Amino acid sequence: MFVLIGALIVIGSTLGGFMIAGGNPMVLLHVSEFVVILGVALGVLVIASPAHIMKEIVHKVQLASFGKGISRADYVDLLKMLYEIFMVGRRNGLIALEEHVMNPKQSAIFQKYPAFLAHKERTEFLVNGMKPVIDGKIKPDQLEALMSAELHAKNEESDHPVHLLQMVGDSLPAIGIVAAVLGIINTMGAIAEGPEAVGEKVAAALTGTLLGIFVAYGFVNPVANRIKLMNQTDSQYLRCILIAVSSFAKGLAPLTAVEIARRSLDSSVQPNGDELEATLKSMPSGR
Repeated sequence: MFVLIGALIVIGSTLGGFMIAGGNPMVLLHVSEFVVILGVALGVLVIASPAHIMKEIVHKVQLASFGKGISRADYVDLLKMLYEIFMVGRRNGLIALEEHVMNPKQSAIFQKYPAFLAHKERTEFLVNGMKPVIDGKIKPDQLEALMSAELHAKNEESDHPVHLLQMVGDSLPAIGIVAAVLGIINTMGAIAEGPEAVGEKVAAALTGTLLGIFVAYGFVNPVANRIKLMNQTDSQYLRCILIAVSSFAKGLAPLTAVEIARRSLDSSVQPNGDELEATLKSMPSGR
């Protein structure tokens, strides 16, 4: 929602300032320039992007525009869920976690947290981290490296749309110059039509340069940065899972493992320590 509000501010302030200075916004409307600049920019994106990344770019832009961020309440639910899982493992043995980890959709614990269960990537990351703990295939002190490698790969993959959007944003001013040169070429062919026709075509050419810069720095690069911050937020969520699971695997008490994970969070989303501890201890699994 804030992306749309920001876009309205960018457009409104630009057109508003232009009109205050006596400009007519209709003189900026040259369809040919829009076709050249936006069409070339789209073509550049298609050339540079594999099909699956193109789909991811559309998905990320939609999330950046309309998606809901990860709130403090989401982290409270995550830490509560992790605590429940760890308590079952501590009290009944790690083998008791197998029914929950192998089939999370049927798990009585996971079903209490439908928002988490609905997010496939987060569920798989937790499940992939818990399976080696249950199977005993690796030593506890090796689990953190394993999960870190998976997280690093996810971070690399999630940044592909950012890099491509930044590439398009950096290209747009030059694309605007291409549109302007095309406009000047068109102008040279219209000199015989008189000053009025020439002036109109020069204005159209200058609009191309303006549009390239405007779209690049007013929209494409800011959206790319928004997606980058969104990716960092998602990474922090997964890293919270990583820290909690690896701490539990090393033999720390469930409450301690969860507390270490809580302290790894940014202050804007970090639950209060005393309140979280009281909540965990008041849960049936905490008694």
